[in-house]
Amino acid sequence: MIRTAKRTELIEVAQGRRPADIVIQGGTVANVYSGEFLRQNVAIYQDAIAYVGENEVAIDEHTIVIDAEGMYVSPGFIEPHAHPWVIYNPVSMTAKVLPLGTTTTVNDDLFFYLHFGVDGFRQMIEDLRALPGNFFWLVRLVSQADFSGERDWFDPQEIRKLLEMDEVVGTAEVTRWPLLYQGDPFLIDTIEAAKRARKVVDGHTAGCSYEKLNSIAASGVSACHEAITAEEALHRLRLGLWTTLRHSSLRPDFPEIIRLITEKKVSTQRITMTTDGPHPGFIEREGFVDGLVRKAVELGVPPMTALQMATINAATYLRLDDDIGGIAPGKLADIILLPDLVTFKPSLVISKGSIVARDGKLLASLPAIDWNRYVSKKPFLFAKERLEDEHLYHYPHPGPNKPVPVAYFKSNVITERKEVALPSVDGYADLSQHPGLLYAALIARNGQWVAKAILERFAVDIDGMASTYNTTTELLVIGRNPKAMAAAAKKVYEMGGGIVVVDDGKTVVEIPLPFTGMMTTDHSFDTAVRFHDELLAVLQKRGFPFHDILYTLLFLTCDFLPGLRLIPYGLYDVKRNEILLPAEKIGEKVAK
Repeated sequence: MIRTAKRTELIEVAQGRRPADIVIQGGTVANVYSGEFLRQNVAIYQDAIAYVGENEVAIDEHTIVIDAEGMYVSPGFIEPHAHPWVIYNPVSMTAKVLPLGTTTTVNDDLFFYLHFGVDGFRQMIEDLRALPGNFFWLVRLVSQADFSGERDWFDPQEIRKLLEMDEVVGTAEVTRWPLLYQGDPFLIDTIEAAKRARKVVDGHTAGCSYEKLNSIAASGVSACHEAITAEEALHRLRLGLWTTLRHSSLRPDFPEIIRLITEKKVSTQRITMTTDGPHPGFIEREGFVDGLVRKAVELGVPPMTALQMATINAATYLRLDDDIGGIAPGKLADIILLPDLVTFKPSLVISKGSIVARDGKLLASLPAIDWNRYVSKKPFLFAKERLEDEHLYHYPHPGPNKPVPVAYFKSNVITERKEVALPSVDGYADLSQHPGLLYAALIARNGQWVAKAILERFAVDIDGMASTYNTTTELLVIGRNPKAMAAAAKKVYEMGGGIVVVDDGKTVVEIPLPFTGMMTTDHSFDTAVRFHDELLAVLQKRGFPFHDILYTLLFLTCDFLPGLRLIPYGLYDVKRNEILLPAEKIGEKVAK
């Protein structure tokens, strides 16, 4: 990591021969290395810590002296597995979480890379160097849903170039973990390159048994955040994986998974924590990494242990512990002042030697980013009028006396296959006598294909809804009324991406997400919160029975979770590895 403070200068400050820039006096330092709480002073010079101890150091008229009496002086929190694209964007997320004490985030690049390619993504990384705090990346090796040309787009040679960047600390989760289990050379070769470069290999092994986990560990994966029980977490720990405990909007797992520590009494040296990309409302109400520490302590984890998991453990896993994760001479000055060890809400946040937030208010300036300059793909490559064809949204009937496969939502993101007898009208399945069933169509942004499904228990009464917020970022359209579905789809087209709900001929939700179809370009986190809360309320009013609409939309179009999925190749039965209804060619020339 690039420093401004010279080692010789830090030595002089430590010896009292050069005045410090900031001195924190009288506080209780959380020494996450030794596990002690010590009453000590901390001296900062430029962007680094120069001294930690009981002595006083040299100051002058420019030195900022902070009275930390009654405060706990902690390292800044680290989020090792962030997704900075859940309606919010990297800038608005940083603006929110930095005042909450998270001074380092390590971020998944999926949708940025999908839309920018290697050159645009590299440029964005360079521009985001102006962000306050530490902003690192994990780069994907494949997407979350296979598509034609995927392996050309995720060119291993280009991925390896990204791994050479200081801001890229490793490879991101392979959600389609069976590819690793099968030893896919496309992935394994790049993982080997990451290992040689001393980079981490993040993992995703949802539903993976202990026996299969052996193969995943052997593939080179360094960590996993997908355990949902204490026993599953113990399996990962025993197999040498860094075990990341998750508490998020989709999976608030702590009450169960924290038993790994409180009951099984395991060593916590290789345990970290993550919020795993929570929706904006969750961060607004529950916090970010501060919320993880708060919840862990509430559930019986000792405060020092919780702080270690959120700081030095994460830094050690990421191989960044020479620079961040603790309060010691020579480390970057990422420090938070905590009034207590109950709420863990900082009164002051220092990042790289600068005071960046006070009492929950951001003080640092944010870079002005023109997000559109990185995008290498146009939002849509066909005429908007094509979306008026109601046949795009109807599901073709399989024939006389043949049931229709329906994706029934068991939970927010898990579906199961149901066979439903439906009448046929003009060769299409008729839903008019089946309340709760909805048409779904995934339309390619290039206008070349459409994949179709019928959903149950997504909601009861939605005339039309369209969204580019999904794991493919293609145009997902859902509803009972094809005319309303077309109206919603056209509105999203006009916005260049986003989410629209049409009911009774009126637009009741309109969320512009022009940045990759997933994110607002607004730097205000409040905008993301408002968008999310409005969408969830409108859909719950119309029968959406779950708590996290964004992840329902996101994962409906993936190809790795159980049940029926709507993917670029068609309606897919994951368990049987079978396409039940292939995607149709739309049959219109792509508009210029």
